[in-house]
Amino acid sequence: MASASACSLQVPAGSLRMLREPCAAKKNEVSRRKKVSFGVRGKAENGGVKQTVDESAGPDLSVTVNGLRFPNPFVIGSGPPGTNYTVMKRAFDEGWGGVIAKTVSLDSSKVVNVTPRYARLYGPNTREVIGWENIELISDRPFETMLEEMRRLKQEYPDRILIASIMEEYNRPAWEEVIERVEETGVDALEINFSCPHGMPERRMGMAMGQDCELLSEVCGWINAKATVPVWAKMTPNITDITEPARRALDAGCEGIAAINTITSVMGINLDTLRPEPCVEGYSTPGGYSSKAVRPIALARVMAIAQMIKKDFPNQNLSLSGIGGVETGNDAAEFILLGSNTVQVCTGVMMHGYPLVKKLNSELQAFMSKHGFTSIEDFRGASLEYFTTHMELVRMQKEAVSVRRSVRKGLASDKDWTGEGFVKETETMVSNS
Repeated sequence: MASASACSLQVPAGSLRMLREPCAAKKNEVSRRKKVSFGVRGKAENGGVKQTVDESAGPDLSVTVNGLRFPNPFVIGSGPPGTNYTVMKRAFDEGWGGVIAKTVSLDSSKVVNVTPRYARLYGPNTREVIGWENIELISDRPFETMLEEMRRLKQEYPDRILIASIMEEYNRPAWEEVIERVEETGVDALEINFSCPHGMPERRMGMAMGQDCELLSEVCGWINAKATVPVWAKMTPNITDITEPARRALDAGCEGIAAINTITSVMGINLDTLRPEPCVEGYSTPGGYSSKAVRPIALARVMAIAQMIKKDFPNQNLSLSGIGGVETGNDAAEFILLGSNTVQVCTGVMMHGYPLVKKLNSELQAFMSKHGFTSIEDFRGASLEYFTTHMELVRMQKEAVSVRRSVRKGLASDKDWTGEGFVKETETMVSNS
């Protein structure tokens, strides 16, 4: 496995700039090959396709991302909530804007889960869950079964967005086969799992691939040469500079970035048994940390990626899907204010259930109404401009203090007193006005 600093150390800035120039041309070529469909589709009475619009009261929550129209920005993140037909159908029935199915690979026989595989972190003196660790692997169901269930979902819900999450070894034919067979089901996009922090690192899968920029760049090239639908690359936070692999993925033709996946963690040690949690036959392994405690970290990573996209890929309609500890509409608003087009929820669904989306929608609409926003685009990325460097904060504060002091000082000399403004001039020099 590559070290956590691999991406930020392997490529000098100058060579990266040179790399982006030819890649930009390649990206345009790749994008032209991909299908782009606009609008929410539904079956018309004559068997054709009709436009459907969410007519519910309140601000418009619909978003169009890489040519795909979501009725709202809330997407089921890849994991247990998208593990089979039954639960994905439930998500659509409850009103989620989109579903990302649990990650699949060609050979599910190599995927063997253990149980228990979750552990919770509670707040002090409370049963409130603030952190969640999992040591769960990708889908252990047969590839053909998952394909059939995704095909069935798209047939039954043609107006909803279904995204396949895929992961493979460093093997181009395997990636090409996965992509071809998954696209045949009618899925709307692909999310590439470059970020699972546990399981199968010996096969150079997941985070082991996402931490190595050279490897990631090459594999993204294979993927985008084959894919005909939009591709999102899902980033690991377990790295020095998350913008480097994100930039490489976009250079290689990906239309979007999803961030963050879970953070490598050890949930804790049971002080009675002295064994780590989650405990399997007395042993454990580091897993992925999620839930509300990771949200500040996720926000920082999303902010950095959004700034990078704005600077290095202007006006290219690239997308960003924010992930990490979302349980309320206000949580989602923070991700959107930092540039996210969509917001993914996984652990939140595991704790609160699929009806959570109704609460998310209403709370996000309440936030929008409070500020007079009528659409997601009205405020997406609005907070990005208020981030700067520490040195700039020092300069700004010195300047502001200087101005305030000059205002409080009042008149510089007795000669400046006037008869007409005497009272106001006096007020400028009162300390407790």
